[in-house]
Amino acid sequence: MLPAAAVAYFPWEINSGSLQEGESVRTFGRQVLLYYQPEESKATLTTRHASAQHKVIVHTLFVEPFNAIIGAQYMVLGEIENCGVVVRARVLNCVDGVNLALFQKAFLHQVYNKTGGVIQKNYLG
Repeated sequence: MLPAAAVAYFPWEINSGSLQEGESVRTFGRQVLLYYQPEESKATLTTRHASAQHKVIVHTLFVEPFNAIIGAQYMVLGEIENCGVVVRARVLNCVDGVNLALFQKAFLHQVYNKTGGVIQKNYLG
């Protein structure tokens, strides 16, 4: 049986602790290779929202070999584990080169559908 379709979440939503273990998620952020640990199969996605820096730890075992690119933009599809602390990546795509304004607009559209047609101010940064 296939897992449920991934729902779009911003990194600060994943870190909030409100997601359940095993829940399918989709998120994106700027990859910081200072935190990539190939021996532990872990990478960290970060993004700035308002005045805060938000991080999501990504377990990369299922997507290796993973050739990380310094400062590149990535989208992750995976499941929540460790009570919302880690995303176990099933798909880890570099989205550099795409129209980021259009990509973020599409992501916001998915969030809009998730929230029942309500975009809260804190989503817009």
